[in-house]
Amino acid sequence: MRPAFIAAAFAAFFAASAFSQDKPAASPPPSWQQGKPSALSESTLHPFNIEMTGRSASELPIDKLKVPAGFKVQVWAEGMPGARSMALGDKGTVFVGTRQLSEVYAVTERDGKRVATVLLKGLNAPNGIVFNKGTLYIAERDRITRYDDIESRLDNAPEAKVIVDGLDPDKQPGHFWKFLAMGPDGKLYYNVGAPGNIVMPGYFQATISRVDPKTGVIETVAQGVRNSVGFDFHPKTKELWFTNHGRDWMGDDSPNDTLNRVSHKGMNFGYPFCHQGDMPDPDFGKHRSCAEFDKPTLKLGAHIAPIGMRFYTGKMFPAEYQNNIFIAMRGSWNRTEKQGYNVMRVVLDPQGKVLKYEPFLTGFLLDAKADPPMWGRPNDVMVMRDGALLVSDDQNGIIYRVSYGK
Repeated sequence: MRPAFIAAAFAAFFAASAFSQDKPAASPPPSWQQGKPSALSESTLHPFNIEMTGRSASELPIDKLKVPAGFKVQVWAEGMPGARSMALGDKGTVFVGTRQLSEVYAVTERDGKRVATVLLKGLNAPNGIVFNKGTLYIAERDRITRYDDIESRLDNAPEAKVIVDGLDPDKQPGHFWKFLAMGPDGKLYYNVGAPGNIVMPGYFQATISRVDPKTGVIETVAQGVRNSVGFDFHPKTKELWFTNHGRDWMGDDSPNDTLNRVSHKGMNFGYPFCHQGDMPDPDFGKHRSCAEFDKPTLKLGAHIAPIGMRFYTGKMFPAEYQNNIFIAMRGSWNRTEKQGYNVMRVVLDPQGKVLKYEPFLTGFLLDAKADPPMWGRPNDVMVMRDGALLVSDDQNGIIYRVSYGK
């Protein structure tokens, strides 16, 4: 009986193996489909890919870009595929990070021309980037590093010094890319996004944290933050303000992406239980109340993907623009008719109340129902020393300059 039993067992094993080879196990869906309800199983909505090699400005409808009267927008630099976060060096170098690629660029003046070169390569989604007192800080997928005296070594970058490591121990498939900002307290602020569209995050996920670059000690700044890829500090109050992406697959018009203000320690903005401050999640929010969480300062619109944001501190623009917020909207994909793809202006009163929310730079969106609907995607904004505003476009690898005056 035993030989017959063994023979039968082997036969069953090989039959199963043959079957599995004929019909391999289905791979899990991409993270952007996580949380997609069965009622939308036939939906063809999907994220849009960037131009991995970039595009020349001469190929693009730059003349469609519009700014308010008295302002002018023009191409400032190109040739930086995937260009996202920007940082300004003491000597005028503009450093540019990427997310889908592995490069960090440096834009400099050579022989009267602006030239973009690859400064660092082989990094792991170096999206976050900050320059402070001669040092370039970079937030990759899993670590934050520093490059000292970088502007003196643009042709021979120094070795990275690790400030903190292990920021992505599970190699999460979701929102792993990081933004980076230097706080008025001398600490580096960074985000760790939720590991999926709508999931229960780990204790260090769906947060904004800060790390002391001298000691490596980490502190949590805010919780319940699904995916912030842009923040800045109010020039007068020094409070942290940040943008946040709402979840997907809850309809064309909900939930809103938001602008948020950190006014005190221990704030929790609701993810995954509550969205936009007043909308319980259909699954995680069943037994929780939105009243227990902190509210956003402003609802920005659904699925518009607010990315980089900066307070305007320059002197070039009219006085009423002082301390306004500029927000780069990368634009929607999880919406039947797309929206965003612009730079918005937020006007605040001295107490931080929103007085006005309006478009500032438009023209990237061509057809809200097309696939893709746009020719460019604003990603970060940065104020230059002359007061002009730079806007990065990771879709094409281009930086635009918005100026005011004759």
